[in-house]
Amino acid sequence: MTGSASVEIGGTVEPGFEAVREAFAANFAEHGEVGAAVAVYRDGHKVVDLWGGVKEQGGTTPYGEDALQLVFSSTKGATAACANLLAQRGLLDLDAPVAEYWPEFAAAGKGAIPVRWLLCHKAGLPYVDHPLSLREVLAWDPVVDALAHQAPVWEPGTKHGYHAVTFGWLVGEVVRRITGKSLGTFFAEEIAGPLGLEFWIGLPDEQQDRVAPLVTWSQPKDPDMAALVAQFMGPDTMLGKALGGVNGIFLSEDDVWNRPEVRAAEIPAANGVTNARSLARMYAGLVGTVEGGPGEPLFTEDTIKRATELQTSGADEVLMLETTFGLGFFLSSPVARYGAPTSFGHTGAGGSMGFADPAHGLAFGYVMNRMMQGLMGDPRTAGLVRATYESIGVEPTYV
Repeated sequence: MTGSASVEIGGTVEPGFEAVREAFAANFAEHGEVGAAVAVYRDGHKVVDLWGGVKEQGGTTPYGEDALQLVFSSTKGATAACANLLAQRGLLDLDAPVAEYWPEFAAAGKGAIPVRWLLCHKAGLPYVDHPLSLREVLAWDPVVDALAHQAPVWEPGTKHGYHAVTFGWLVGEVVRRITGKSLGTFFAEEIAGPLGLEFWIGLPDEQQDRVAPLVTWSQPKDPDMAALVAQFMGPDTMLGKALGGVNGIFLSEDDVWNRPEVRAAEIPAANGVTNARSLARMYAGLVGTVEGGPGEPLFTEDTIKRATELQTSGADEVLMLETTFGLGFFLSSPVARYGAPTSFGHTGAGGSMGFADPAHGLAFGYVMNRMMQGLMGDPRTAGLVRATYESIGVEPTYV
């Protein structure tokens, strides 16, 4: 099937979901899409699986069925799923001090911080203030050791602020201390494997050639706009520090997120590599049974209820927006535009998005190589989410 005259769109849609295909095609025609994919599950059955465009801007290699994509903070949904699964199994007490599992973390007055605050961005550790090289950051131990010894930026529990990159190291180290396995290994064995996902946190060498390079945004040329961007996310701002992770390293290193060694490392807040069908299938498998998957959902109803209970809302110290979190997941809101109040999931910088809506039996995944300037979705996802809900006869909210 074709979208516009110049963009080939491949894949399938079930009857009744043709509007999603139309919205996907419109993204190429109206919103400058380069290469992307979208997938939707309904009651465990895949009803949309589309891909289109090209792998590299200005190139001719199709963004085909086998393309993989780095999805930035959509990775946090996978990391949150690991922590909630451990809690479901009785191996992780969300209200226990982090230091109970990770004793070194008690340094600098952090001994009373509960695990729950790591998951809902209240720990006061939105960036690493110890100087580290990229090689040290990718090695894991140096960066988690730095976080263990660092003092919080604000009094833990009194505020919340998006831990853009540190979230993954903090939660991941707790998972490692409990299981003896890295976050990427635990995810591969307990979630990706059982569900049959092509989703990695720590990409194997043999999968690197499948990845579509990110088309990142450029700094605005207009001086006034450049000054505004600097005011919002410059290197001395809380957001700039959080996005940079460790002394701005993820903003200052040239084209860092397209480097194979960065994709191969484990950065469980930001460097997951997957495709739309696996992102949607993960959420479908958390809240329900899926074709060809385990015979029961990975999450019990009690786990879903606990994971989606409101933990954090209001002004975010980092994003300077009002954000709403459950246990590691964004809850549907005007910022996290997941189509219904019952939805939960995670969005990634530049546009990627995955979420589940248990009330309507929906799971959604979208990935792309062209980043747009927005942390919480953009017109491309808004159109796709709207079309998804309209396809089941539900008026969407927050889109």
